[in-house]
Amino acid sequence: MDDVAGQLGTDELRTMAKVVARLRGELVRARAAAAEAAVVERAKGALMARDGLDAEQAAAELARNADAAGRPLAAEARRLLHRLHRTGSPTAARPRVDGAGSPPLPPPLSPARPPQQAAAAGSGPPARWAQDLLEELPGAVSLLAPVRGTDGALEDYLVEAASPAAVDVAGRSGAELVGLRVLEAYPTVLGTPLWEGYRSALETGRAWVGELFAYEEVAAGIPHRSSFRVRAAPWHGRLVVSWERLDGDERQDRRLAEIQRLGNIGWADWDLVAHTATWSEQMYAIFARDLRDGPLSLAELPRLVLADDLPDLDRHLRRLLAEGLSVDHHFRITTPAGVRHVRLVARAEQDAEGTPVLAHGIVQDITATKRIEQELVRRQMAVTAHRSQLQAERDLAARLQHALLPLPQQSLALAGLHVEIAYEPAQHALSVGGDWYSAIELPDGSAFLVVGDVAGHGLDSVAAMAQLRFTAKGMAVTGTPLTDILDRLNTLLLHMADSHIATATVIVARYDPRTRRMTWAQAGHPPPLLLREGRADYLPRPEGVLLGATVHGRYAEAAVALRPGDQMLLFTDGLVERPTEDIDKGLTRLADTVAGDASAPRGPGHRLLDTILADLPDREERRDDVCVLHLTA
Repeated sequence: MDDVAGQLGTDELRTMAKVVARLRGELVRARAAAAEAAVVERAKGALMARDGLDAEQAAAELARNADAAGRPLAAEARRLLHRLHRTGSPTAARPRVDGAGSPPLPPPLSPARPPQQAAAAGSGPPARWAQDLLEELPGAVSLLAPVRGTDGALEDYLVEAASPAAVDVAGRSGAELVGLRVLEAYPTVLGTPLWEGYRSALETGRAWVGELFAYEEVAAGIPHRSSFRVRAAPWHGRLVVSWERLDGDERQDRRLAEIQRLGNIGWADWDLVAHTATWSEQMYAIFARDLRDGPLSLAELPRLVLADDLPDLDRHLRRLLAEGLSVDHHFRITTPAGVRHVRLVARAEQDAEGTPVLAHGIVQDITATKRIEQELVRRQMAVTAHRSQLQAERDLAARLQHALLPLPQQSLALAGLHVEIAYEPAQHALSVGGDWYSAIELPDGSAFLVVGDVAGHGLDSVAAMAQLRFTAKGMAVTGTPLTDILDRLNTLLLHMADSHIATATVIVARYDPRTRRMTWAQAGHPPPLLLREGRADYLPRPEGVLLGATVHGRYAEAAVALRPGDQMLLFTDGLVERPTEDIDKGLTRLADTVAGDASAPRGPGHRLLDTILADLPDREERRDDVCVLHLTA
């Protein structure tokens, strides 16, 4: 039900409750109607058996008798069945019939009392005196007068007076009950032990005390079941009926039992003088103890306690039993169901001399809570240890990265190029990223430039980056073509031992100052951005799949002639990527920023890199490192 309540809103639940209440009421009313219909059919059958009528004749006679007496059809049917039940047989009450005529109709019932009843009533106080008397009485008490037919048969009881505390299952109380007839107000009472008890008290003159009596009534479309204990005493031809409604206490007991069950809470009383104990049922469940074994005394309790917890419990029990101080203590017990964590809250009652004589305690099974707490502590310790390990790894990776990629303190001059380098780590990344670069002058006087990005973070990324960087530099120094360098780097990454790195991107370039020609190749990397005469354009990318994607990677070269004043950016994707944004949008934004900077007034010390880096998101929003080489011809 908790899962449904979590999915429905309050209004839906209220609507559903109303529909359920209405349907339950309709069901109860349908049952009552079916019961009344059954009574009518039984009465018709009795008439057919007694008077030799067919079904239509029996129904017509029953209806005529009901109309003549001014009572509902079902009430007339009950009256007939009751009279036949008293005589013992449907045929026993059959009147003598002559050969030519039909049996005479039974006389209509009348609420008037027979002469003997009227005489009895007249000898006692009037009903209004009884009402005045009951007004002053505590408890639920009513005065019932028997209602008989003209033949003297008992048909019903009339409520002549009722005390203010008399409340029925429908909520009627006191004066609201006066004037009601028992069978009209409570039709299902007929034939019950309560009805027979009333008859017994009236006929024998002795008081009748009934067993627990349950009655169900529909009020506001909702069935209410109540339990009563009833006493009926004869008085001047009437009945003085008193009752105690027990359903309120029963509901309270059920609520308390449910609270104990849901909260896994039990209560106990320990008599410190008689050395006896009383336990609730939930206490037996907590201690996994058979009810037939009885409760444990406080002296017996420590034998179930784990040895490690015994000294503290012993100290708390001494405070309770010797000093009368309240205790609130957690400890563990051994049970047939295993070890359990329990909480004991107890207080002591003292005699006039201050000696504890009675202890009241509440015990709660907190095993589930303790296990959750222990699991949370275990997981927190594991998380802390893992974070410490990751932080140590990050610190080591950062030191390695700084050792492998020392950032120059000022711009470089390589083969006629002015080179500026920027590296921005993602501040809140848990581990160091794999972005890297290299800018060196080769033995033939040309410049070799590389920017790469190894997938992932941490020591594996730094180790892969170091191998790729040194391999690329070594091959470039020996004059290896750019495409062969990429092919060798791809093979190296595919066969790198003890590495979890899957892929990497890289762009390699060689600038010849004699021809001012920049030759470049790439492996799945963003293209260079060329700024010329205020216009920023990306160079068309030659063929090149990212490193580690396939054994048979194919790579090609492209070339561009740089003019004096041309600027070029080689960068990793961290410069243009944004969360939930297509990378093409980031590339366009970078080109617009570079073109806008070229057309803007330049102050002293102005750097394009400063403008580009200022356009980056805050560090806490960046997921990747940024590496940029700014070349000026």
